[in-house]
Amino acid sequence: MRKLTFTRPLFLALSLVLGALGLSLASPASAQVAVGISVHVGPPALPVYVQPPCPVEGYIWTPGYWAYGDTGYYWVPGVWVAPPRVGLLWTPGYWGWRAGVYEFHAGYWGPHVGFYGGVNYGFGYGGVGFVGGAWHGEHFAYNTAVVNVNTTVIHNTYVDKTVIRGGEVSHISFNGGPGGVRAVATERERSYERENHVQATSEQMTHEHSAASDRSNFASENHGRPANPAMSKVGARAENQQDRIANGVRSRQLTAGETKHLESREANINHEVKADRAANGGKLTPEERAHVNQQQNNVSRSIYNDKHNGATQPDSNSEVGQQQRIANGIDSGKMNASEAAKTEKNEQHINRQVAADRKANGGRLTPAERKQVNREQNKTSREIHHDKHNG
Repeated sequence: MRKLTFTRPLFLALSLVLGALGLSLASPASAQVAVGISVHVGPPALPVYVQPPCPVEGYIWTPGYWAYGDTGYYWVPGVWVAPPRVGLLWTPGYWGWRAGVYEFHAGYWGPHVGFYGGVNYGFGYGGVGFVGGAWHGEHFAYNTAVVNVNTTVIHNTYVDKTVIRGGEVSHISFNGGPGGVRAVATERERSYERENHVQATSEQMTHEHSAASDRSNFASENHGRPANPAMSKVGARAENQQDRIANGVRSRQLTAGETKHLESREANINHEVKADRAANGGKLTPEERAHVNQQQNNVSRSIYNDKHNGATQPDSNSEVGQQQRIANGIDSGKMNASEAAKTEKNEQHINRQVAADRKANGGRLTPAERKQVNREQNKTSREIHHDKHNG
């Protein structure tokens, strides 16, 4: 079972019902209203992941967390989001044990960071307060000692390493109960809970909804290790898929043929999205968004399957170096999906040629064959350079 948080329409409807019964309900601006259904099984441990750099000045990091739906627990990736207004900070939601069940306390925006169960979400949320940055007037300043910021783009930064705590980092994802974090709200944190709050933005709600529709986020599928643990911004699904492909190329878990196939599918999705946006004034309809999300779900499963099917890319020095360059191009966004697919098609052709030549020559290549392979690798190398620098 799960604990639900009311959206504003549901809140207003319930208020009318309770009003007819002579009861009252607090305003959603001043309280986090939750009801009933709680979970009898605790959430998995928090996964370890790398925080993507902040994409836009003024965005604030909201850590990833385990939510609960019809399929059980699913991971909502950490993401940088725009606060509802200047001066507000995010208090993460958390699971708490009470009366034999796990209840979810929804996160909220407010002038101070309140109690979030003592859970160490990392990146400034060490269990108490937030040390990843602070508002300086109309601008948010980032503490680059604990958060990932591209200082060539965002200049409002500082370094405060005194906030970093030593010792073993806990990945426990809930408060209280058997094996949970032992933390109690301080008087100051309780006072923050009484401040005027703003619920999660529509962008955050969309983010959670998208996470719930991606099977790679389901704990039953990923066993506590989600494929997309964090995103640079809401809606960056394609960007995260590319990161996963690049990691697979870099680790040699994805062969050239597998990468070519995956990138071809990503390119087709990109072309479809571009065409749909052009036909609809730059936007996607809800139906188109749902279709794209389903296609990305399919690619996500294929990435996982291809990375775990035992097939690996050849490990010759030239091939490893070439694949590293391709991975770097995909990772940095300097190679788009179409370019990566074309390049990996060339690599697949070279691999097949080498395999056939070795088979015909007792496992070796003749000097002439080596020279031919080297020429083809040089040609591919020039194409990688061109694709990464064509703007």
